[in-house]
Amino acid sequence: MFEKQGWHLLFLVALVMLIAVMARGDVLTGSLWGISTQVWLWLTIVIPIVHQVVVGVIWRGELYHQWMTSVFGQQAFPIYKVIFTVLFVLRPITMLLLGISNHGTLACPPKLMYALGLILLAPFAYTMYSVARYFGVDRAYGVDHFEPEKHRRDILVKKGMFKYSDNAMYKFGFLVLWSIAFFTLSEAALLAAVFSHLYIWVHFYFTELPDMRTIYQEQ
Repeated sequence: MFEKQGWHLLFLVALVMLIAVMARGDVLTGSLWGISTQVWLWLTIVIPIVHQVVVGVIWRGELYHQWMTSVFGQQAFPIYKVIFTVLFVLRPITMLLLGISNHGTLACPPKLMYALGLILLAPFAYTMYSVARYFGVDRAYGVDHFEPEKHRRDILVKKGMFKYSDNAMYKFGFLVLWSIAFFTLSEAALLAAVFSHLYIWVHFYFTELPDMRTIYQEQ
């Protein structure tokens, strides 16, 4: 249940400390709706933490103890999907609000930033298409934790963006957060994007990868 979660906590603390050290100067400039950039920044950091911790607890609890299924029965996975979706959608929303609050602090030519933002949207969009077309939305949610026996024989997807990377969702899917930072010319949003992209790999290596080895029996 808690395999490698000590490492998860260690890397999370290190990343939060890094944000705390770097969140100064222009990173904290501005406000939105009377709320300071500092508050928006930490909200944008807290949402991914809550998201990934909640997902990790539900995944492990379901995989090893069937916690949600024992309470909600066949509605366990649909309820989990609602929880996941709400937290997932909050991530770009808070990032955008942070960027607006801190707009114009990124000391780079605006046209270059807009161009980079557009360029990064292309692999993001193709990744989302590939997830829906080839990988499967339920599989992306983690349905294999709810039905491990049914999905144990699932094959590795090698189509679409997955042809270029086995973990296209984490490599390219999070580029949309970088695009938001570039479009809003926000140093704070860029810092939050870096955190979010690094932290998803903490989730992968210390939660998802061990779970995959259990579910798929390292096949």
